[in-house]
Formats: sequence, structure tokens, C-alpha cells
Amino acid sequence: MKKLFANTFSSFKIRNFRIYYIGQMISVSGTFLQALAQDWLVLKLTNSGVMLGIALAFQFLPMILLTSLGGVIADRFSKLKILYITQTISGILALLLGLLVLTGTVQIWMVFAFALCLGLVNSIDSPARQSFVFEMVGKEQYKNASGLWVTLISFARVIGPAIGGVLIATIGMGQCFIINAISYVGVIFALAMIRKEELHSVPLLKSEKGQLKEGLRYVRSTPILFNTLLMMAIVGTITYEWQASMPLFAKFVLHGDAGIYATITVAMGVGMLLGGLFASSSSKTSLKRIIYSSFIFGVCVIIASFATNLIFSILAFALVGIFSVLFANLTNSTLQLNTDPKMRGRVMSLWSMAFFGSTAIGGPLIGIIGQYAGAQWALAVGGIAAIFAAIVGFFLMKKNKNENKIDTNKTELVKPN
Repeated sequence: MKKLFANTFSSFKIRNFRIYYIGQMISVSGTFLQALAQDWLVLKLTNSGVMLGIALAFQFLPMILLTSLGGVIADRFSKLKILYITQTISGILALLLGLLVLTGTVQIWMVFAFALCLGLVNSIDSPARQSFVFEMVGKEQYKNASGLWVTLISFARVIGPAIGGVLIATIGMGQCFIINAISYVGVIFALAMIRKEELHSVPLLKSEKGQLKEGLRYVRSTPILFNTLLMMAIVGTITYEWQASMPLFAKFVLHGDAGIYATITVAMGVGMLLGGLFASSSSKTSLKRIIYSSFIFGVCVIIASFATNLIFSILAFALVGIFSVLFANLTNSTLQLNTDPKMRGRVMSLWSMAFFGSTAIGGPLIGIIGQYAGAQWALAVGGIAAIFAAIVGFFLMKKNKNENKIDTNKTELVKPN
């Protein structure tokens, strides 16, 4: 038991990661608190699933268009300095929107503008943040650190919405944005305490033409990276649209308010917490594991779509949370551990684009499905997409094995002179 505990939390022995982790735990909890408040603010202003999807499109469209550029920036400049800037700007944006809500002057176009600005910042922040975790812990500890990072996100998903649901029900939505703005102080303080000499930094890339295309060619020519990113793109675009599907599910299927939305979000967060702890205790990654997790993930989402009462929903979304984390962690770790260090920023920018940026497409689509076909279908379609991704991954894996056999046979036919 003691050995299992030590293996699960082994990367906490690294001072930089431990300090950064604590700062992010505070900040990310505020982020999820704000996400819940933003979703409910859009529904309050418009009562429309389509408008909720449009708000998500504004937030995540920059991540489709600019995250690849963000990956190049992450390879060219100090990731620590990048995070100082992006985290500070994110805090200022949260403060401004909070003041607009508290003064009663907020309008839907302002929410769209805020979402767009936040998306622009995240397109630079996300690839730098993904790569920075690797720089703090190194290759040997990355799989463990990745699992613990997912556990942090899961914990924040529990704490943030729980606080948000209480705040919205008692004193209003504006305070949620203000609290998130304050939470960024924690991560800024943590960044200031990072010891640069203990980082596993790689030489920064010099500014040259064609670096973005070089990254794309590298991924396309490396089957394990291409196949993983393709599966992530399918699941990220359709399945991971919780900000669109879950508010609609809470309001129109469970006939609840922000408190019910917070409850099922917390249930998913608990499942993600358990999944993250399991992921951090395992060091194995493979395309086969990604395929299995995608398939089971899809089945769980479909089961959740049939829930019609709160108890069933809580159990179902907890199960969804477990396999949601396992899939995300496996794809992230597989990419990090199989990527040339000088390409890491660009490769992880593509993962961020597939995971987060694809919401610019999937968010409005799920919003439309929820609006016209029903909230249950908004979830079910996501489950079907995850199963489809597993099937695609399976055939790609078989294709690559067959190609390798052909190459081997060709090699064996060549006789030495």
C-alpha cells in the first residue's frame, strides 16, 4: 500500500512541479467556477442552446486558428515567461466581466467578446502549459505527472462548480468571475517561485520560416502521433462538449437550475478524480489502450444520455468522468513521450487544438442538436463519436501493422553484395 501511494505521487518529489501544482489547483478551480457561471449567464440572457454553442465557438475558434502558432511560440520562447503573461491577462479578463455582471450592464455581445479574448489568450497559453509540465518533471516522471495533472483538473471540476452553484443560488453570478480573477494570484505566485536551473529545458528554436509546416509534416510521418491526434480530434470535436450538452441536460431533461447543473458537474469531477489517480499509478501507454478507453468512454456517455432522474445521472456522469480522464491522459502522455523535444510545443499545440479548439465546431453543433433534437441526443451523439473514433483507431492500427510487415518482407528480400 505504501509503495502504491509512493508510485502514485512520485512526481511530487520534484519541488517545481509541487509548487506549480498547488498554484494551479487554486487557479483551475476558479476557472471551472467561471465556466459554470458563463454557461448559466448565457442561458439566463438568451434561454437558447444555440446561443450557448455560439458563445463556446467564440471562445474556442481562436484555438483552431492560432494554437499551431502558439505551439511555435512555445518552442521559440521561455514557457515560464509566456505563462506569466497569459495567466495575468486571463485574470484581468475575468475581473472585467465580473464587474459588468455586478453592475447589471452585461449583454450577450459582451459575453461573446469576453469569450473571444479568452480564446485568443488560451491559444498561446495551452501549448506552453502542456510543454512546461514536461520541462518541470522530465521524461521519466511525465506519465505520473500527467496523471496527477488530470487529477488536479478533476478536483477543480468538483470544487469550482460546487462553489459556483452555491454562489449563483445565493448571491449571484458576478462574484464567480471576481473570485476566478483573484485565483490567478495563486498561479502567478507559484510561477515566481520556480527554480529555472532545475527545469529540463531544451534549446529554444530560432525564428525561421516553415516551422509550422515542419511540425505538421513531422506528425503526418509519425503514425503513433497522427493516429492519436486523429482520434483526439473526433472525440474532442463531438464528445467533450460538456459546456454545451450538460447545461441543456440539467435544464431540459432533469428540469433543474444552476444547482442541478453544478451537481452533475461535480459528479463527473469525482469520476475524473478517480480516473486521474488511476492514470497516475500506471506507466503504460499504447494506441491499443487509447482505442479501448475511447470505446468504453463512448458507451458510458450513451448510458448517461438515458438518465432521467438525478440519482441515475450522478452515477452515470461519475462513470463518464473516469473514462473521460483515462482517454485524455493516454492521448496526452502518448504524444509527449513519443515526440522529439524540439517539436514538443508544436505537437502539443495540435493536441490542444483537437481537445479544446475543436469546441468552436462541436459546441455550436451540439447546441443545435440539443435545441432541436433534445438534450439527450446532444449527449448520445458524443458517445457515438467516441465509439466511432475507437473504430477508426483500430483500423489505422491494423493498417500500420500490415505496412510494417510489408516493409520487413521487402527488407528480407534484399541480399547483401
